[in-house]
Amino acid sequence: MTTHYQTLIIGGGLSGLTVAHKLRLQEPEHRFLLLEKNGSTGGVIRTNRENGFISEIGPHGFLDNCQESKDILAETGLDRECVKAPLIDFVRYVYLRGKLQCIPQTPKKIAFAPLISWKDKLRVLGEWFQPPLEGEPTVAKWVNHRFGPALLPFADAVFTGTYAGDFDRLAIDAVMPGIRALEKEHGSMLRGLAAQMLAKRKEGGEKKKLAMPAMTSFANGMARLPERLTELLTPGVNLQLNCGATSIGRENGRWQVITCSGPLTADNLVIAAPINVSLKLLSDIAPELATVRVPETWISTVVFGFGPGVTLPPGFGYLTPESEQRFTLGSLFSSNMFPGRAPAGHVLFETLIGGRRHPERLELHREELIERALADVQDILDIRQKPIYTTVLRSDGGIPQLEQGYTKLLTRRDELIRDNHGLHVCGFGWEGIGLNDMMKTATRVAEAVLHDSTSTCGAAEVKKVYF
Repeated sequence: MTTHYQTLIIGGGLSGLTVAHKLRLQEPEHRFLLLEKNGSTGGVIRTNRENGFISEIGPHGFLDNCQESKDILAETGLDRECVKAPLIDFVRYVYLRGKLQCIPQTPKKIAFAPLISWKDKLRVLGEWFQPPLEGEPTVAKWVNHRFGPALLPFADAVFTGTYAGDFDRLAIDAVMPGIRALEKEHGSMLRGLAAQMLAKRKEGGEKKKLAMPAMTSFANGMARLPERLTELLTPGVNLQLNCGATSIGRENGRWQVITCSGPLTADNLVIAAPINVSLKLLSDIAPELATVRVPETWISTVVFGFGPGVTLPPGFGYLTPESEQRFTLGSLFSSNMFPGRAPAGHVLFETLIGGRRHPERLELHREELIERALADVQDILDIRQKPIYTTVLRSDGGIPQLEQGYTKLLTRRDELIRDNHGLHVCGFGWEGIGLNDMMKTATRVAEAVLHDSTSTCGAAEVKKVYF
């Protein structure tokens, strides 16, 4: 006899775990099962611990400016295990014109920083008068049109750091939909931001000092987040590991899922897998999606640990625009960011290689990859010592690239959700790739399941840009 559940969740990454957590918390009697094809949960979140050094194979943290993420930390007790690195206390750098350039994080400091000429600064202010671009422009085209060419290296660095992507391919409507919506509504991004501020003042809101969020992680690394969410589930009851879904369908008002251990049915189906895995499953009910695939890119992280005598510049790390022609995409100063990332008196930094522009570098032999990465960072950081610890970390999953056509894909997903009662879709690559994006969307999905409503895209959010 086929086992029936109120809700089946496909995918045990952060999105699926968040949906499961919210269902368990808000309706303890709700009968659900989370299916994970691997032997452990966590998806892209993985931590490497070795010889006293802690490094990340996936994301290094998330900003503490998302209410849904804060709620999850409080509900799980993880708020007592957090370690934080306030952005206001840590500088960031862009490697530009042959040296590290410190990036200010407040409008006043940016205005007076010698990063671009005063002529270029006036051109940036000229954004107020630039008409919106039609169609679906790339990030590079959009930035150049609105602000002028002087900001291109900085925009390149931002999207290299976020997506390991190519801003000549990433679509502005996909990666910054809130900003794009402001531009279209008000004719200018700056005008739109000014209108938002004015509206808040008219509502009687107090004028607040610019607040900067903090990067958040855990003492033993980011893997603690999915680990804790998994601890709150019961294997064999509402969690099934080593059990992936191979196909989905709908019959007699119920969802049918074929798994490696047999068929299951449910009233609600949550597909919380990475975007391309989701598309493959969705093609069972929407055959036109069988050939649709979102481009992905991969990176390797070369981790270097140095002994006493080596110091890193203060701050989070640096990013390198493509125009500088460096081997590395940038480096994170991990031992600066969080305590305990390296033994006492040692430093640790994680250097990123590959990305959308240079996948060929990932094909290099391990020894050459390390040698070229080390030469690059030694030159940039003026380090002459040899590392006492080195490892190369490679993620199994790719980073979805939100390029032209992505917004149409979101629209098609939402059509499927509306047309198929009980279907919900979230996960890595849907509506962003950040951890806050995933926790926020998954929370919305769980609420939709419990209230028997749809979980289509919410209003586009204006996200602040941090280097």
